[in-house]
Amino acid sequence: MSIAFRGSKPERALTYLCAESPWECLKCPPNFVVRVLVVVIVEPPRWLTRCVWAAALLLVAIALLAVLHRAIVLSDPSLMARTGNPAVVVDTAFASYPALTLVHIIPGALFMVLGLLQFVRRIRAKHLAFHRWSGRVFFACGLLIGFSALALTFQTSIGGANERAATVLFAIVFLFELTRAFLLIRRRRIALHREWMIRAFAIGLAIATIRPIVGAFFAARQLNPHEFFGIAFWIGFTIHFILGEVWINYTRPMALFRSRLPAGSALAGMAAAELNGQEAEAARRNVSV
Repeated sequence: MSIAFRGSKPERALTYLCAESPWECLKCPPNFVVRVLVVVIVEPPRWLTRCVWAAALLLVAIALLAVLHRAIVLSDPSLMARTGNPAVVVDTAFASYPALTLVHIIPGALFMVLGLLQFVRRIRAKHLAFHRWSGRVFFACGLLIGFSALALTFQTSIGGANERAATVLFAIVFLFELTRAFLLIRRRRIALHREWMIRAFAIGLAIATIRPIVGAFFAARQLNPHEFFGIAFWIGFTIHFILGEVWINYTRPMALFRSRLPAGSALAGMAAAELNGQEAEAARRNVSV
């Protein structure tokens, strides 16, 4: 749809024009700056959306299994001493701080489950109250995860300075993205809220991707955990950071053409209100995660 403004006064109402011929009805004075906005809503192919959901479900399952493993080891420390346990260094490090570990992994499990539900379109459409309350719990769990990760990395850093640097950097990025998403939804900026939620959840899911990367290093037996843990963290977090941005840019409603309006004019205010409404409509119609 194209949006244009016409008439001799900026206070005139908006006129909706056909996208194929947006200039036909524009009859503005020469000194008047017209704004035309063409918005395209990108809906990914169904197969691609299903692949993204399948990958997200797999990563959430890996994360929940990791939480279960950590809880079992904390409840029965004798399991760490079993012969042939390649992760004994990891288990021992977390077992040294059981309370802090539980503060990290229990909200982490909730974060993973509620994060998926936040992107289910049917829940947003038919159970808005649940979507909002679960979103608040998701936000609180995310804060606990981020701050406990910062605390844990200075207590249980297996990969030394390399792992610590990756954890601190991406924990700060994660907390910023999560806070940004929360502030945007408070301002009813739905489309931007969606983008920052994707960023935060992508970083949160990275911890699940790090698990098979660590497993591959264990299987290769070329490096010890103190050497490869930092590498695994950098790989996992960076992959998710990039993929999150790729998905956001692929599914973002695009403004194909924008001309400028007189700054401070009444028409500029009308344009801002209209664009905010378009943003909400674009987010509502977008079927992607």
